[in-house]
Amino acid sequence: MATAHTRMRRPFLGVAIGAVLAASAAGGVVFAPAALGAVPSEQALQQAADATHSGEIALVNAQALNHVVAETDVPLPAETSSVDLADLKKSVRVLAHADELSAEEVADRTADVILGTVIVQSRTADLQDDLTAAKEAEAARVKAEQERIAAEEAAKKAEEQKRRAAEALAAVNTPEGAKQTARQMAAERYGWGEGEFSCLAQLWTKESGWNYQAYNNDGGATGIPQALPGDKMATAGADWRTNAATQIAWGLGYIDRAYGSPCAAWGHSQAVNWY
Repeated sequence: MATAHTRMRRPFLGVAIGAVLAASAAGGVVFAPAALGAVPSEQALQQAADATHSGEIALVNAQALNHVVAETDVPLPAETSSVDLADLKKSVRVLAHADELSAEEVADRTADVILGTVIVQSRTADLQDDLTAAKEAEAARVKAEQERIAAEEAAKKAEEQKRRAAEALAAVNTPEGAKQTARQMAAERYGWGEGEFSCLAQLWTKESGWNYQAYNNDGGATGIPQALPGDKMATAGADWRTNAATQIAWGLGYIDRAYGSPCAAWGHSQAVNWY
């Protein structure tokens, strides 16, 4: 993968090689043909040793990166999945025995190692860039996948909650479900036991038959408690038209405020036919 850093480095590679070779020549490494069998100078041998050391470091770094890439699960293009070390290894191995070479051979092999070192260093940097980019891309992919899964799970959870709410609403909106809800609500909120609930059951059976859709065409009384007008029940919840539990909550509150108990309300209803 060619990054901006890589593109800047490639022209620099040629400049670096030329500079290194020129510096080596100026230091006593002669690249022009020399007398066959001439003994290399101490300066040439030192430069050969320096080049060998630099090459070995480049090989170690490249080998370490190759190992990291081989062990990672992050996918990389096959053509950029490793740094080729064969040429530099061979050149370093030969130059390591510079004292066994002629002056001309030392100069040639030193040049080979310097060039090979720069190439391996450049390709190592390129591979590191590619690995970093691949890891970032993989991290982004994993994050996106996690977010997708989380969104799906949230949607499923919301759908399940919606389904359960619909089932609960359907259950409470039946006469028996409404009675069970009223019994529990009367006990938990007002401390009214079975005796009071018995009065409540008779009262609302008379008023609406525990039908949350009950409506009195003559006066407009609405719902299980027959609120008049029906929109009074909005104080207990915006869903008062469709939810028996909301109607019951309002109706129990009304009985508590107006009569103090269901039996008192039932007694009033029996006396005057309304409550």
